[in-house]
This record gives sequence, structure tokens and C-alpha cells, in this order.
Amino acid sequence: MPEAHTTPAGFAALERATKDLQPPFAVVDLGALRHNAASMRRRAAGKPIRLASKSVRCRALLRSVLELPGYQGILAFTLPEALWLADEFDEFDDVLIGYPTADTQALRRLAADERLASRITLMADCEEHLDLLATAAEAGAHPLRVCLDLDASLRMFGGRFHFGTRRSPLHAPAQARALARAVQARTGLRLVGVMSYEAQIAGVGDNAPGPALQRAAIRSLQRVSRDELARRRAAAIEAVRSVAPLEFVNGGGTGSLESTSAEPAVTELGAGSGLYGPVLFDIYAGFRPRPAAFFVQPVVRRPTPGLATLLGGGWVASGAAGSDRLPTPVWPTGLRLTRMEGAGEVQTPLTGPGAARIGVGDRVWLRHTKAGELCERVNLLHLVEDDRIVESVPTYRGEGQAFL
Repeated sequence: MPEAHTTPAGFAALERATKDLQPPFAVVDLGALRHNAASMRRRAAGKPIRLASKSVRCRALLRSVLELPGYQGILAFTLPEALWLADEFDEFDDVLIGYPTADTQALRRLAADERLASRITLMADCEEHLDLLATAAEAGAHPLRVCLDLDASLRMFGGRFHFGTRRSPLHAPAQARALARAVQARTGLRLVGVMSYEAQIAGVGDNAPGPALQRAAIRSLQRVSRDELARRRAAAIEAVRSVAPLEFVNGGGTGSLESTSAEPAVTELGAGSGLYGPVLFDIYAGFRPRPAAFFVQPVVRRPTPGLATLLGGGWVASGAAGSDRLPTPVWPTGLRLTRMEGAGEVQTPLTGPGAARIGVGDRVWLRHTKAGELCERVNLLHLVEDDRIVESVPTYRGEGQAFL
């Protein structure tokens, strides 16, 4: 995988800022994060970005990004998370949950609280979801806001070919219209939005190392998928709006901000991973964020002159198991994981020409493949400006919150 863009001078500044910290620890470069936030805003071309909390998982950073122009609202990942944000903190008053919930206890709490019910929007893609929500609404006193999740994947040849994630069963405009009617037919539910996330475009890099033919195939499929989705999404929104007015239509992700923002049917975008600039985005041709989030592990062993072993390091990303889920050592240069051991929970051997130049007690800087998952491993993010730590802020984990 490509190494980080960060320069030797940049890492020297990070080293100076964190010299008194004991690893393992995690760092966010505020200059890089602000650069990425501005880049995402430009790519959004005037449409507001709803901030994906799953990709940040730090309340202080969520708040600071929402204060920037171009960012509006939270795209949460669970109902308990949404309740925590919307109940305790005034700045989080517009929270859309990106995934359906089956948490009946949390639903009852939501329906019983007028303030929370006005701040949080629930996701649904089938009548079973609506039944759960309607039952909670009957037990409470306040209507629940509902958003429909339109499947954004590409289906061809009668469904025999599928490109994208297995997400919502709502694919055709007629299906979306039928579920919109089902929402309106249930007392206590109010349809306010539609969402669709094109993971096959936003979350799949089109410039990965390897055969040129493979890159060409991915780009071709993404082109076909973009065109198909734009037509189908527009038709679906028109069909839903024939049933009920909508407050918003959410789409996209960090990797598809330009193309999704160009669709007239979409009123807002969802994104967050690009703020941290994880390894995932090193393989996109159209944009490349600056790496902003790192974690540091100490060298504790030298099994051979050509190996240096870290304490821990197995901070593996979710998704289909493979080497592309593993963290990437980026400083000092010339380090790589071994094929036999990869990244381990307790020890991670590193090889490469750089391994001979580091000893016990030295520190290695790594990047996570994804964004917010890094925060599940640490209680604090140390925010660095130039060559000093300006603040150390808790992650969700550091505030005692574990939602998934």
C-alpha cells in the first residue's frame, strides 16, 4: 500500500509534540484535518455535508467540524448513540441514524421524549421496521421521524449481477413509494427523508495497485452505476414525494461527493472518513486527503537484526478479511508487516530495510485502514497543531460509550 504523504519534517514535528507521551497513543493532526474538511466542502459544491459520526467517534471533533461552514447535522450509527448525543448536548439537534434499529427499549425512550423525538430521525427499509417503530410510538406520546433507505447498489441481468453492498431491499421507485404509503398509514410515524449510500462508488478505490485491467473494470462499473443510480434515485424521490413532502434527501460518501452533489434530487451529503484521511483513501484517483490520524506503538523486541517487534498493533479494520484490512507502518520509513504474522493483538513484527535502524524503546507511527475504528482502541485523541499538543480530547470509548 502507498505510504503516507506526511513529510519527514511533518513527522519530526509530531515526534516533538508527543515526546512526553507513553505509547500506545493516537494523534490527530489538526492542520491536516482542517485541510481535509475544506477539501470535502469544496467537493460538495454547495450542498451541506451531514457528518458521519461513525467515522469520527469523538464528540469534541464532531462539534468542531459542525462549526465549520458547509457541515450540518449528524449521521449516527445506532439509536443509543443518537440518544446520547441529542439528549446531553445542545449542538447535536439534528441526528439521522444511518441504519435501522431493533432496540425496543431505546425506541420507547425516544417516543416518550418530545425533545428527542424532534431531534432524531430513524431509518427504515421494510414494513417490519415500521411495525417496530409504530409500536414504540403507540406507547409514547410523540410522533417518530422516519427516513427511507433506498438501496444504491447496481443490479443487472435480472439481479444475477450485483455491484455494491447488500443493504436495503428497497431498490425500485415503486417499492419506495409503497413503503412511503405504509409510513403514512401508521399512526405516530412521520416520513421526513430518504437516504441512499452508494458504497460501490464512495467506498471503493479506483486506483489500487495491481493490474491495469482491474482498475479499468472498477472505473467502468462505477461509471455505469453512477448513471443508473442518478436516474433511479431521481425517479424514487419523485415517487416518494407524490406520497409525502420530504425535508431532505441524503446521499453519497467521502469518495463520491462530486458525483452525488451533482444530482438535483439530492439535497445533502453524508461523509466523515475523509476528515481523518485513512489508508482506504490512498487509492482514489480523483482526490487524496492528507493523513490526519495516526497511532503509535513501541518497539519491544529485536528477534533478529532484520526484525523489530511492536507491542500490539493489531488494530484491524472491519470488512472482508485480507491484508488490506491491516494497519500500515508509515514512520520511520522502510517498515512493513510480515506475511506470516501480520498485525498481532499483543505483538507485531516488522521487517524491511527500516527495521535494522530501530531498537527497543523506539516508536513506530502507523495509520489505520479506516477512520473511526481507531477510536475504539484509545481513550484519548491528542490534537496536534504544528509541533505541540493543543488539547487531548476523549473518544467515545474515553467517555465510557461503546455502541457497537
